[in-house]
Amino acid sequence: MDKELVRQSLDTAVKAATKAGKALRELLNADIKINSSVGKDIKLEADLVAEKAILDTLHAESAFGILSEEAGEVLNADGTKGDTQYQWIVDPLDGSLNFSRGIDIFCTSIGLWNGSEPVLGVVYDFMHDRLFTGIVGEGAHLNGEPISVSSVAEKKDSILATGFPVYLKFDTAVLQDFVKNIQDYKKVRLFGSAATSLAYVAKGSVEAYAENNIAIWDVAAGLALVLAAGGKADISNGTGKNFLNVYAYNSLIKQ
Repeated sequence: MDKELVRQSLDTAVKAATKAGKALRELLNADIKINSSVGKDIKLEADLVAEKAILDTLHAESAFGILSEEAGEVLNADGTKGDTQYQWIVDPLDGSLNFSRGIDIFCTSIGLWNGSEPVLGVVYDFMHDRLFTGIVGEGAHLNGEPISVSSVAEKKDSILATGFPVYLKFDTAVLQDFVKNIQDYKKVRLFGSAATSLAYVAKGSVEAYAENNIAIWDVAAGLALVLAAGGKADISNGTGKNFLNVYAYNSLIKQ
């Protein structure tokens, strides 16, 4: 993809994310409608409102395929698939439970990937009007100002952001592995929004993010931000379609 098309695509993603963010801010002043709450997962009417705002914009301005958390693989208006090489990966509201409980850590998240490779990402913290944007190989920004990953070099001085994915088995062995993997870090933070966590890695607030079996739409945009900001990411397939094992970091603390 040529640089001009990448920049145009970033502009489209920004337009879609900010449109969805505006709609979600308005919903914060109304009663939060829960469409379903099963196990560890929750689905809100707000997710669907934000998704429509994003999909309408992407369909109007882009021919790329779309994978979205609520709608799955989205077809064009004529029933055909979009570009099969490049694909938008959308989480219209990352941090739905936080949103429903008045915990102000949530965002809209839109990534563009080329196959299994992140190309660009937009994460919009609409509650605080913080717009993270990044193009892999070109740089990352927060509200137009350049950002980069931190320069902390030791795990013992580092903050790790992580979480418990919706489909994680909370048995003793899994929890013991979780504890083992976080022991070397100075502090651990669970923000309840993977996209926000990765944006914090990109701007150097935390040094690393790790989560296994996390849905690709939760991390697609954030991974692009980390790479654009000078970080690295180890990505492998998780259990089942559209799930990944992710470790994103500032490139200095990996051992």
